[in-house]
Amino acid sequence: MKRLEYNIHTKIEKLCEAGDKFAQNGHYSFALENYWAAYDLLPEPKEEWVAGTWILAAIGDTNFLHKDFQAGIDNISAAMYFPSAIGNPFLSLRLGQCYFEIGAFEKAKRELTKAYNFEGEELFDNEDPKYLHFLNLVDDEEQLQLV
Repeated sequence: MKRLEYNIHTKIEKLCEAGDKFAQNGHYSFALENYWAAYDLLPEPKEEWVAGTWILAAIGDTNFLHKDFQAGIDNISAAMYFPSAIGNPFLSLRLGQCYFEIGAFEKAKRELTKAYNFEGEELFDNEDPKYLHFLNLVDDEEQLQLV
């Protein structure tokens, strides 16, 4: 796997750390500015860099926290083309939550089920219980349809 040049990697880390602090304090637009600046530092083709996966994950997470669910879907979906994204429980969780919030329940079910299967109920511990409740309801409905 290719490694970023040290100076680029360091700049990306500093921008992402600043973005994380802004996001933790609810300053989502400043967080996004820092994350996008970090993303812009990735050499082309950007899809070759693992750093792109976690930068887009941070962007999608911030979109979710800021209730910009369509942007969350767009950015997390884009992250899926980067290394180490497929099978990442956090990406499936956030993608499923974004789909849930826009009413795309079949897609939400698919992604939330993936997240649950990868990581179990613990992944949902710090999330709104409605997502796990939704999965339980979906399972109950499927069980009823099988009877």
